[in-house]
Amino acid sequence: MPRIALATYDPGTGPSLDTDLPVLVRALGDAGAEAEARYWDDPEADWGGYDLVVIRSTWDYSWRAAEFAAWVERVGALTRLANPAPVVRWNTDKCYLAELAAAGVPTVPTRYIAPGEPAGLPVGHEFVIKPTSGAGSRFVARYTPGEHAAAARHLERLHADGLTAMVQPYMPGIDERGERALQFFGGRLLHASRKGAVLTPGAPYDADKAVHPGLEPWQPTAAELAVAEKALAAVPGGAGLLYARVDLVDGDHGEPCLMELELVEPNLFLWLHPGSLPHVTAAILRAAQPPA
Repeated sequence: MPRIALATYDPGTGPSLDTDLPVLVRALGDAGAEAEARYWDDPEADWGGYDLVVIRSTWDYSWRAAEFAAWVERVGALTRLANPAPVVRWNTDKCYLAELAAAGVPTVPTRYIAPGEPAGLPVGHEFVIKPTSGAGSRFVARYTPGEHAAAARHLERLHADGLTAMVQPYMPGIDERGERALQFFGGRLLHASRKGAVLTPGAPYDADKAVHPGLEPWQPTAAELAVAEKALAAVPGGAGLLYARVDLVDGDHGEPCLMELELVEPNLFLWLHPGSLPHVTAAILRAAQPPA
């Protein structure tokens, strides 16, 4: 009977936003595992007592990046961690997009602005500013060329927090065909979803956002699947991945390109794809088995 911990966040007095978590804990238990959800920052958790710790919904990690990074290293040294600590460390800094672009993965063009560097904001098109360490559209906003003053204040806030900023062109294809999320689990495509545009014109960077508007099942095209597989093949240490979500948007000519590669704590959307639960359960159980 493998002991499995699904690491999540502490919602405090409110309900957890991870509606998949109790379903997955129950399915693992029904399959013969001793499974439980544990807050990743629980000081009483004995992580070394588990055969496998799966990072499932640690959705407050980007606010506490250094603390989370230390936790990942500690747990990875005590037991098997999914995804592995080196992969998580690599993926929590969105500078990985530059590495993937250099490896030939079609990627949304990205420029990085570290604290102290000149902004040089775009003048000919809409653009997006976001931090290299973030999740759930935290501190992300969309600007027109006429909104440089507001964009500059956004940069100042990120830099004041010691964060490097990313500047990307706003991809107008999102408004027409949305953003597609291809999810992989246990080494194969699990399912795919599509959502509408998250960023609305004029919304402040610190405003609350609906991070998955209009989410619906999606059948990925051959071109989308090819880009996703190319991105995953370029991940350092990617052979040890248990799960991955590949977020794609349309490029200037309608071709799919990578917006983000989520290897830390992607929402699985099992409520939208209930048929995927048996595969997720079986893949976690296999990952919990001792190496041959």
